[in-house]
Amino acid sequence: MIDDIVSLSQTLLRIRNREFKRYFLRDHSLGNRFSIIVGQRGIGKTTAMIQHLLNRYGNDLYTRKALYIQADHFLVTRSSLYEIADAFYKLGGELICFDEIHKYPDWSMELKSIYDTFPNLKILASGSSALEITRGSHDLSRRAIVYRMHGMSFREYVGMIRGIYFDSLTLDAIVTGHQQAAGAIVGEMEKNGLKVLALFKEYLECGYYPYFREYEDKTQFYMTLEQNIHATLEGDLLAIHQSLNGSSIRKIKKLLSIVSSLVPFTPDMKQLKTLLGIGDERTLKTYLKYLEDAGVIMTISRSGKGLRELEKPEKIYLNNPNLYHALAGGKVPGSGAMRETFFLNMLRVNHSVSVPARGDFLVNEAITFEVGGKNKDGSQIKNIENAWLALDNIEIGQGLRIPLWLFGYLY
Repeated sequence: MIDDIVSLSQTLLRIRNREFKRYFLRDHSLGNRFSIIVGQRGIGKTTAMIQHLLNRYGNDLYTRKALYIQADHFLVTRSSLYEIADAFYKLGGELICFDEIHKYPDWSMELKSIYDTFPNLKILASGSSALEITRGSHDLSRRAIVYRMHGMSFREYVGMIRGIYFDSLTLDAIVTGHQQAAGAIVGEMEKNGLKVLALFKEYLECGYYPYFREYEDKTQFYMTLEQNIHATLEGDLLAIHQSLNGSSIRKIKKLLSIVSSLVPFTPDMKQLKTLLGIGDERTLKTYLKYLEDAGVIMTISRSGKGLRELEKPEKIYLNNPNLYHALAGGKVPGSGAMRETFFLNMLRVNHSVSVPARGDFLVNEAITFEVGGKNKDGSQIKNIENAWLALDNIEIGQGLRIPLWLFGYLY
């Protein structure tokens, strides 16, 4: 049994490894005993896991010290995960990686048993962004460290497709030195015959998911995005939240359809309950939380706490600009929604974001931003301390006017 699993691992390591390395491995060493990477479909969890394994063992595809397991592969389902880990550990195994763990029945019980039985075996697992380790049959929150992985930033996109690399910028560096930062990046691009605004337009259309390069036709790429959303709702959510049923999923899909046609969407909870045939507001808020946890939408509240406390969201956006194209139904997405979504998507990785009384976004409860096109003036943020404009269609800013694309260099 274990020989077949080891052979499968070596094959998958060879065919799934990629050259480009994401921000994730730079920021997270994954050195603790038990780590779980969560994130939406297609953002590169598998690649990050494989690169971590190979980095740890000198890029040796045939190492016997590490094992990569696709949890839903038919060879794996012949034995329990515990039995595989036991056999691997007895052969001197040190690191075992379980990909798409949420697709395996009783995953939390098996991982808990492996963790408790083999103290010298490191465990790395990946799962859907909707995965909640406290909701499994066994609570893993005291054992595992969970890392949330995001799609590609604009900085990573430029590095991947054009080979132009810059270090990420802190928010403070952008606010206080955006002219110098933007000037350096624009200058380097121009040396290579590139224009930053043209690249930024490409990124908004198809740059958030690393696998976009597999498709020459953007229409095919958008079809896969839509299919991934359906797979997340119909497969991942049902696997993780066993209280859901077919009727619940249909209502969640209808809710997404309503939201995606109106984003940025300021929800009328009473009207939504009527449209969806939902009796209580708590259920509606739970469905919105499921969509957010699954990486399909982003919500933002006045308190900046998201929907963790099941509070009413102030605004709802799709998760990232690429989804606007995938769910647009042939329509051209609105530029205002795209700009705000990009800004929120980049900032929320490492910062708290909420809705201020004036302006579009309040970051870290301290910095106000108004997002718009290049002709937007500062009237909306006049007399607000520490307030800035994030503007599209400008290469280099001046004063309070910061290029919107530059926030794509935050990670």
